[in-house]
Amino acid sequence: MLIATFNVNGITSRLPALLQWLEEKQPDVACLQELKAPQEKFPELAIRDAGYHPIWLGQKSWNGVAILTRGEAAQEVRRGLPGDDADEQSRYLEAAYQGVLIACLYLPNGNPAPGPKFDYKLAWFERLIAHAAELMATGAPVVLAGDFNVMPTELDVYKPERWLTDALFRPETRAAFHKLVAQGWTDSLRTMHPDQRIYTFWDYFRNAYGRDAGLRIDHLLLSPALAPALTAAGVDRDVRGREKPSDHAPTWIELDLARAAKPRAKRKAAAS
Repeated sequence: MLIATFNVNGITSRLPALLQWLEEKQPDVACLQELKAPQEKFPELAIRDAGYHPIWLGQKSWNGVAILTRGEAAQEVRRGLPGDDADEQSRYLEAAYQGVLIACLYLPNGNPAPGPKFDYKLAWFERLIAHAAELMATGAPVVLAGDFNVMPTELDVYKPERWLTDALFRPETRAAFHKLVAQGWTDSLRTMHPDQRIYTFWDYFRNAYGRDAGLRIDHLLLSPALAPALTAAGVDRDVRGREKPSDHAPTWIELDLARAAKPRAKRKAAAS
């Protein structure tokens, strides 16, 4: 199974680039972020014509996430991250596809930091950590895929000394990511490329892509049931260099589901 995550930075303006990549790569699952389109403006027909079944959560001008599946439709499980009923930002979707639970997320940017936006980022992160712990406890095969807006280590950022005060690299942000991973999640890309300086995002300014001055902020985390199934991971870097691109490149993993661990049975409550 080929699963990808791609922050499209506006699905309306980037639709031709997205469709070209879908045709070339043909992922089984594509998790999209930053749709920047209200629910009714999502290009459903174009996506279906490309051979994909979409589930999406739109928002006017900002945010927005979608899960596209090839061959068969996924079953929506959750719409929105639990933990704050007042949060109206469209940043989280869950769906089941061929026995795998796919969570597509767009974690807040958080800049400027410190400030209210950074506080919201950290609060959202804590909600994610809490929900991820519940998913982990089920023993199910789960993928957390999306734009996490965090560079976990210095290896994940060009010239880290320039990012020390940025919300994506502040100690609090990195600590939250490591707290999440410490639950038992596998960082797919880093597992397959442990020492490689590999990026998923390049700013539009100062020829960042040409200089390879990038960041690794798009991640695919695997639950223990799926970790043995990981066979490959990479970034379609060339997509960032095309005409009118997103500032992100698609990031992907390949899974051999025959190697996945069988879900653990839930423990029964002890008899009183």
